[in-house]
Amino acid sequence: MLDLMNEFQQHIKDGPTWVEYWVNFMGFVFMLAIPFSFVRKEARWVVITMVVTMVVMMLAFKHFGYERILGAVHIIVWAPLLVYLFKRKDKWQVKDTWSGKWIVLLIATMLTSLAFDITDVVRYFLGHSM
Repeated sequence: MLDLMNEFQQHIKDGPTWVEYWVNFMGFVFMLAIPFSFVRKEARWVVITMVVTMVVMMLAFKHFGYERILGAVHIIVWAPLLVYLFKRKDKWQVKDTWSGKWIVLLIATMLTSLAFDITDVVRYFLGHSM
C-alpha cells in the first residue's frame, strides 16, 4: 500500500505545480481534524472520513490508474460528511472557537475540491484522459 501511495504522490508531483500545492493544502486542512478531534465530534468524523478516503482512493488508483475518475472517490465519500456537517451547523460556534473556524475552512476546501472533482469525472466520461 505504501508503494501505491508513493506512486500516486509522484503523479501529483509530476503534474501542474498548482495541483501539488492544492493537494498539500487539502491535506493540511484535513490533518487539522486530528487535534480538533479531542474537542469536536465533527472532527472525529472527519478523521474517519479522511482514512476511508485514502483507502478508497488507493484502491481506485490501483484499478484505474491516475485518471480523472478518481474524483468520484471524493464525491462518494465526502457527500455524507458534508450532509452531516451542515446538519450540525448550529453547533459550529464559528465566532467563538478555532475549531468552528476550521469547520468552515474545511467545508470551503471540500466544496472547492468537489467542483474540480465533478469536472474531472464528467471529462473522464467524455473521454478526456489525464
